[in-house]
Amino acid sequence: MRNYIAEMFGTFVLVFFGVGSAVLAGGGVGLETPINITGISLAFGISVVAMAYSIGQISGAHLNPAVSMGALVAGRINVKDFAGYAIFQSIGAIIAAAVIYFMVTNSAGGYDVTASGMGQNGWGPGYGGEYFMITAFLFEVIATAVFIVVILGVTADKGATLMAGLVIGLTLTMIHLAGITVTGTSVNPARSIGPALFVGGTALSQLWVFIVAPLIGGAIGGLLHKARITGNGE
Repeated sequence: MRNYIAEMFGTFVLVFFGVGSAVLAGGGVGLETPINITGISLAFGISVVAMAYSIGQISGAHLNPAVSMGALVAGRINVKDFAGYAIFQSIGAIIAAAVIYFMVTNSAGGYDVTASGMGQNGWGPGYGGEYFMITAFLFEVIATAVFIVVILGVTADKGATLMAGLVIGLTLTMIHLAGITVTGTSVNPARSIGPALFVGGTALSQLWVFIVAPLIGGAIGGLLHKARITGNGE
């Protein structure tokens, strides 16, 4: 249970500061500029770095059901722990989204969640670069697989270093820099579930992509690592 609580807390931090940077400082979905894309990307990446060094020794700081899926496929955790991690990660994300929702809807200037969104993921007309669903799905699978290969590689017994948390955080930053205008960048079902529940509508109808695609990418990343084709020499 200590591991699960750590994952809930860590995912709360990731979503609160990552999604919060998009909502509280970014101005809303569809208003991305090079400056706030960089800021949002760094907020997600730095959040992961902070959690990796604070709770990594407790739970591994997965903060993401797709990471837990990769760990499951690679043989690092069992099915029971995968389920527990995914549930508590999602709870942490939902609590973070609820806090963000409360904050943005209680300001003197007001905030229209329907019009401005709440950092939800998506695709199509009116969202980011207005990419089609196939592009969104493909990006999420590829980006998640790359993310998992990096995580499993730098945390392997023979490859683990004090720099692992920083490498993971920078990789997530890289992924966000490329993906914010494509899907808002999920690579994390929990991160997508939280905001979608409060935005509703299209965010909920498109949510399946941001659950299925990252989990597929996580499984692929786990298989790549397990097959020892990542160059780590385990």
